[in-house]
Amino acid sequence: MPRVSQDHIDARRRQILSGARGCFAEYGFEGATVRRLEEATGMSRGAIFHHFDDKDALFLALADDDAAAMAATVAEQGLVQVMREILADPLEFSWLGTRLEIARRIRTDPEFRERWTDRQAEVDAAIVARLREQKASGRMRTDIPADVLRVYLDIVLDGLITHLATGRGTDHVAEMLDLVEASLRVTRD
Repeated sequence: MPRVSQDHIDARRRQILSGARGCFAEYGFEGATVRRLEEATGMSRGAIFHHFDDKDALFLALADDDAAAMAATVAEQGLVQVMREILADPLEFSWLGTRLEIARRIRTDPEFRERWTDRQAEVDAAIVARLREQKASGRMRTDIPADVLRVYLDIVLDGLITHLATGRGTDHVAEMLDLVEASLRVTRD
């Protein structure tokens, strides 16, 4: 039996994740049936579950990838930039549906909530590190602790995601992000 290269395995995994992301975004976790996942990925149930133990592991892998990508952007450019990128091309961010599903599962599934804690901690740490870096450079206000600012930005992000997911449009959202950014900056007299 021929050996499969790691590149081939990685490509298959990416193909599964890409198709599954769209399926979860469209149907939610419960509605993303195995049949729909097969259609979305173009692979058989056996191929999908060769790479992932079960649907929950597949969803967590997606959420993990999204959290890592978000943490990297936050570390380099900040959370407001993540929001600006979402606003610039909401269709590019199919993980918006994944994030909404994560929120639902955190609320309703204690086991998932426990498993998700480490992944969220990575994003939170990147946000706090970026905020501290901005404070140290003198560009960000210092009168509010970084953890409070992180919660503020996280709530704004969740609100933006909900706003876009409910189809309420993008009118004035860029100006709102300017307001959020201004609220974080040091004011010069």
